[in-house]
Amino acid sequence: MKNNGISKERKKYLNKVKKNKLLIILTQILILVGFLAIWEILANKDVIDSFITSQPSRILKTFMNLKSNDLLMHTKVTVYETLVGFGLGTILGVAIAIILWWSKFLAKVSEPFLVVLNSLPKVALGPIIIIWVGSGTSAIIAMAILISVIVTVLEMLNGYLKTDKEIIKMARTFNCTKLQLLTKIVIPANIGTFINSLKVNIGLSLVGVISGEFLVSKAGLGYLIVYGGQVFKLDLVMTSVIILGIVAGIMYGGVLLLEKFIRK
Repeated sequence: MKNNGISKERKKYLNKVKKNKLLIILTQILILVGFLAIWEILANKDVIDSFITSQPSRILKTFMNLKSNDLLMHTKVTVYETLVGFGLGTILGVAIAIILWWSKFLAKVSEPFLVVLNSLPKVALGPIIIIWVGSGTSAIIAMAILISVIVTVLEMLNGYLKTDKEIIKMARTFNCTKLQLLTKIVIPANIGTFINSLKVNIGLSLVGVISGEFLVSKAGLGYLIVYGGQVFKLDLVMTSVIILGIVAGIMYGGVLLLEKFIRK
């Protein structure tokens, strides 16, 4: 038996999937609300020191005064630096990966250097970047690019090199040029790899920006976290951390929307 082109079994399965998703969301909300409620109660009862741990009501009050405490301005600075670093890091990473795929000699030569750079803590290069690029926004963006570009190169190059060999062989039997191989087979076959790279890079770019703001900055959420810790304004620190989480979630959601658009 079918109803409007959908069988009863299919309809039952779809309803089960929807209920399961709803149950997951409700459980997540309950865990979050429960955690905040326990935190607030313990702080009010002086079981935990709210001066050190802050508490949800004080964080909410700080959050509601975004304009008066310049949180909005600092958030805009961090978002701008992250998006610029993310965009440039992705473009450079994909371009370098294409060059290395094109030349196996260059890929073999650069492989150990890429592995070392990827494993090297980028924060350790902070002072060098500041001297080379200068303090301020340029150094912070450079940190974000440095963190994201190496990961992009390694991930995209690995995807390009693992493209189905049989399809490439078949294309070559039809005298397909290397440029045609790249544009018609290799790049389209690695759209999924590119999307996964974007998902990883958006988080890494944010990490790079915050690391840069810790080292040298007069604005941004990283600067606020350091400043709040220095003057013991834990409400400001906790609020900045929560805003960072929100920003990261929104950016990741943007990548998911881009994925849907690209796959169409």
